[in-house]
Amino acid sequence: MLCSLEKIWKYFNGEPLLKDINFTINEGERVGLVGRNGCGKTTLLSIITGNLGYDPSPENEGRLSFSGNCRIGYLEQGVGLSAECSVAEEMRKPFAELDREHERMTKLEEELSAGNLSDSERENAETEYSRISTHFENNEGYLIDVKIKTVLNGMGFSGLDLTRSVNSLSGGERTRLSLAKLLLESPSLLILDEPTNHLDLDTMTWLEDYLLDYKGAILVVSHNRYFLDKVCTRICEIEYGRLKSYSGNYSFYVKQKREDNLRQEKLYEAEQEKIKELQFFIDKNRVSATSAKAAKSKQHMLDRIVENAVEKPKMYEKSAKIRLEYDIEPPKEVFSAENIDISVDGKTLLESFSLNMRRGDKVGIIGKNGTGKTTILKTIQGINPHSKGRITWAQNVKLAYYDQKNEYLNPNNTVIEEIHHRYPRMTDYEVRSVLGSVLLTGENVFKEVGVISGGEKTKLSFALMSLKRGNFLILDEPTNHLDISTKEVLEDALKEYTGTILFVSHDRYLLNKIADRIIEIRGGKAYEYNGNYDDYLRARELEKAEELRAVVPSSTTPSEKKQYRTKSQRAEDVRRKQEINDLEKRIEGLEKEIADIESQICEPEIAADYQKMTELCQGLDDRKNELGQLMDRWLEMQD
Repeated sequence: MLCSLEKIWKYFNGEPLLKDINFTINEGERVGLVGRNGCGKTTLLSIITGNLGYDPSPENEGRLSFSGNCRIGYLEQGVGLSAECSVAEEMRKPFAELDREHERMTKLEEELSAGNLSDSERENAETEYSRISTHFENNEGYLIDVKIKTVLNGMGFSGLDLTRSVNSLSGGERTRLSLAKLLLESPSLLILDEPTNHLDLDTMTWLEDYLLDYKGAILVVSHNRYFLDKVCTRICEIEYGRLKSYSGNYSFYVKQKREDNLRQEKLYEAEQEKIKELQFFIDKNRVSATSAKAAKSKQHMLDRIVENAVEKPKMYEKSAKIRLEYDIEPPKEVFSAENIDISVDGKTLLESFSLNMRRGDKVGIIGKNGTGKTTILKTIQGINPHSKGRITWAQNVKLAYYDQKNEYLNPNNTVIEEIHHRYPRMTDYEVRSVLGSVLLTGENVFKEVGVISGGEKTKLSFALMSLKRGNFLILDEPTNHLDISTKEVLEDALKEYTGTILFVSHDRYLLNKIADRIIEIRGGKAYEYNGNYDDYLRARELEKAEELRAVVPSSTTPSEKKQYRTKSQRAEDVRRKQEINDLEKRIEGLEKEIADIESQICEPEIAADYQKMTELCQGLDDRKNELGQLMDRWLEMQD
């Protein structure tokens, strides 16, 4: 056990936000924390990290405890960096103790080599050097630079000038750098709040793989379902102030919760039917002299049932309702861009970009941050200029554009005014009905657009899109800032929409559910793949395999065969080939064993068994270490 919460409550303005929270995090666990916006996820993280106090239970109980070796690392957006420091200085900070040890080792080496020490001083220096060097090596002190380079490259900072000051980085870059620094610190309990914000797909994939091999425990709040599926072995949901734990990843949690709700609903309905039957019997026989005793017995039975009644399933009745419809059907060929240049601020991002879309196409654009995805959307609409090529729109095409930065919303308008100014003929009742459908209700509609949350701005933008009734939607990161339930509503609306969609997204769930074509921007070029995101991944794997085969020929020609001068050379080469063959078989076996163990870890009955989970995790580490050693040997033999 690393961290334990028992009977934790938290009140705000006299109302409980968190109720009777009982929660334990064990070593090596990867826990995802989910729930609707405002349910108390970040509040719970703040309590665990000590940034916020908790309230005792009504019985005046409550305890938060940690194991002696629990060291917490918490990612807060943009926090944890010194603006005046360089990137290199910030990345060295997690290794300050090891750096001091290295300095001391260097000084001791100089003193020992100088030969000016007495016998006792020399003995003491050698003892100290042995102690420090052992600790330094055990903590991989000689790999510090490699670790820093690996994490920075993985987090999208390859090629970055490490002498740059942190203050010169953008907000998104600082957030990624904060996460990189936290990963290098390697706390025993890593707490992450929306870690995939500001990450492109490549960086997300790298982070997922890194966290799969992370030695400590992980507690993560995220709306990224693909991330939760890949990383987490347990999901905890906060709903109506209470926390419930589900073994397995996000997909298993969704399935299990649905089954639990259906089961409880059936139990509740059956019990309510029993209560009605008992009450009917009691009412009918209470005054009868012959059956009053039976009625009294039934009353006792009814009292026991009511006292321990099955709780009525609590289902969120209110969910956003997004309807995207249009009035005019465009021609089959709705849009084409031929060899246009994509540029911003005088910098050319793509020399030549072409795309053809037919009515009903749903095309997703992916790529690293800064490759020009948003600029493509703005260029084809004429918002950004292009100097060559041709853009053609068919007649009767009506565009509706969602801008991820919400730049087209007036921050000085109230929410209700934002719609009234665009659609002045609508009544207050009609406007509030539209806003209510996306859960913008009550006093929120009178708040200025500039002060509402990112999620509320997104909902307002989609309310405006539904009113525009466009037959061609252009969407730039439409699921940013939305909680999971609203994302699912939006996905369903886009899935049912019969018009044409061109969208940029890092949301792999959305790309899988909506896209029938993927455009990847890579290396200043656009590559097109049929199908959704999973189809794209399979196609890329095939491409990489073909590229590898092209670089490493599968066999040698007769003229390339080795010439041996002695029998011992031939025998040595045969022995080497046999060892390579044995290594490849063992590597293949280990990879299968690792995959099997990872599959077992995701099984709910295993995840619920701490001892078994610990054994499997240890076995997984052992096999991965052996695999790394064998791969090193295989590379050595190939050379």
